[in-house]
Amino acid sequence: MDAGALGQFVPLILIFAIMYFLLIRPQQKKLKDHQKMVEGLSRGDQVVTQGGLIGKVTKVKDNNEIEVEVADGVKVRVVQSTITSVINRTEPASA
Repeated sequence: MDAGALGQFVPLILIFAIMYFLLIRPQQKKLKDHQKMVEGLSRGDQVVTQGGLIGKVTKVKDNNEIEVEVADGVKVRVVQSTITSVINRTEPASA
């Protein structure tokens, strides 16, 4: 391979590097942060789902499911990954 052929690959490699640092890496970080937030859900947290429902977590089940109370006496089972944000996080009781 001569220098001319190698020179043609340099812009392609640079484009890939730029795409990695501007698109792929931030998306992976955002996904990791979301997963950490979902794993940290506990009873009493007020959450927002992807569908726009706002409610309070009443039960965290072990099969990627939580129970959210959206109104007095109205409880909905929600898949954990559909939680977009936590509005109010309950603080653990201090000893």
